[in-house]
Amino acid sequence: MGDTGKEDDKIHSFDVEIQQILKTALKDPSSVDLEKVANVIVDQSLKDCVFSKEAGRICYTIIQAENRQVGQSVFRRSLLNRLQQEYKDRDELRAHSLQAWICYVTFICNIFDYLRVNNMPMMALVNPVYDCLFRLAQPDSLQKEEEVISAGQGINPISSLLHPFPSIKVDCLVLQLHRIGEQLEKMNSQRMDELFSLLRDGFLLQEGLGSLSQLLLLEIIEFRAADWKMTEAAQKYYYSEVTD
Repeated sequence: MGDTGKEDDKIHSFDVEIQQILKTALKDPSSVDLEKVANVIVDQSLKDCVFSKEAGRICYTIIQAENRQVGQSVFRRSLLNRLQQEYKDRDELRAHSLQAWICYVTFICNIFDYLRVNNMPMMALVNPVYDCLFRLAQPDSLQKEEEVISAGQGINPISSLLHPFPSIKVDCLVLQLHRIGEQLEKMNSQRMDELFSLLRDGFLLQEGLGSLSQLLLLEIIEFRAADWKMTEAAQKYYYSEVTD
């Protein structure tokens, strides 16, 4: 992870001072306040869903650099402490701003995807991630079809072809399951069974569920049934559905 060029490209949305702090943290973490760096990354992730999709790689790079340089984990500890605080306040966050809530779910799933202990996902993140996904799978999250994803926020390949867009919450849920569902199931298969029971109920029974959201739910149900792989037949079916 010595090449930090890709990470540098992702921090141009910050002001000049913050950009410099982050660039320094990527290359020389012992020379900056890593708790401040963690807070800056989380704050930006809650405002910017594009950045929240990429922040895991940046965090991973800083963690690796700090470990090589000083053999410590100040940044990781600060990051997890802030994630824990936001997790505790997640209901307030969701009530205050749907976009911030979606960004938080995207961010914590991204961190789960990148952070490892002994080459395994962090157990401390498994239940918080599941709790966030369960919240997105509740009936009141599935039924609202009127929300539109802002341009450029990054949506899953199927919904990017759709107009109007499906529910932003359904889209976020399906996107995260595509990304980390297989890893998450290996950590706790019972909760994944329970989550997909909710999704099947939503697909079959939910009143007010839009057709585009139905399509995404059916696709992710079949994706998991195929051992977290997109079969050729499924790909032809779903992409023909959204392009016809």
